[in-house]
Amino acid sequence: MIWAPCRCCSANDPMNTALEIRLERIFISPGHRFFGHHGQPPGQNPMIEVNQIECVAGRGIRGDRFFDFKENYKGQITFFCVEVFEALRRELNLPQVQPSATRRNLLVAGMDLNELIGAEFEFHGVRFTGVEECKPCYWMNSALGPGAEDWLQGRGGLRARILTDGILRCATCCLMVDSREASRIEHRPRSHPPLTSQASRRPSPRKFSANSAVTKNPPGKPINHQ
Repeated sequence: MIWAPCRCCSANDPMNTALEIRLERIFISPGHRFFGHHGQPPGQNPMIEVNQIECVAGRGIRGDRFFDFKENYKGQITFFCVEVFEALRRELNLPQVQPSATRRNLLVAGMDLNELIGAEFEFHGVRFTGVEECKPCYWMNSALGPGAEDWLQGRGGLRARILTDGILRCATCCLMVDSREASRIEHRPRSHPPLTSQASRRPSPRKFSANSAVTKNPPGKPINHQ
């Protein structure tokens, strides 16, 4: 793990440290495929890969199915880890599965996303609050393959709220946190993240930002499928 002063985003603020994270792929969908389809066949709305997205504070991703879904919605944007996805394909013998099948918006490399639950962070110049794990549901066994729901417990990705407007593009950029908190975050996730307890999934909230103080952001009841 190598944290360093963020030269590209916060050159004038010595309190910020940064970690280089790669935004590999971006997906949106105009409508739901599994969400709201319990007891029914899945919908016909595919995930569409795009080069960039517009994040709108408090509303979501413009053009995505959860844009303006509800006030203060906890899943305005979702993240998923490249390393976890690769391990899933390898361990469940699913080499044909594509990242779009996870129904997550951002596929990122180099970060343990569980560490951002309850934290405020900045990525590509856009600020977010990590709310909770994007928990897998039974639809994952159909979308990805048999056993996917169980395998993904504790490593289903991150649901977050968008705090500031901005554009995200596929690139390597800095994920910024307060330097006092940087040492707490692991640089790279393990290929086999342990199943976490309910308590560890909902830690005491933390805010990571320049000159930040600890602030509270109460967790909410998770929604299990996208």
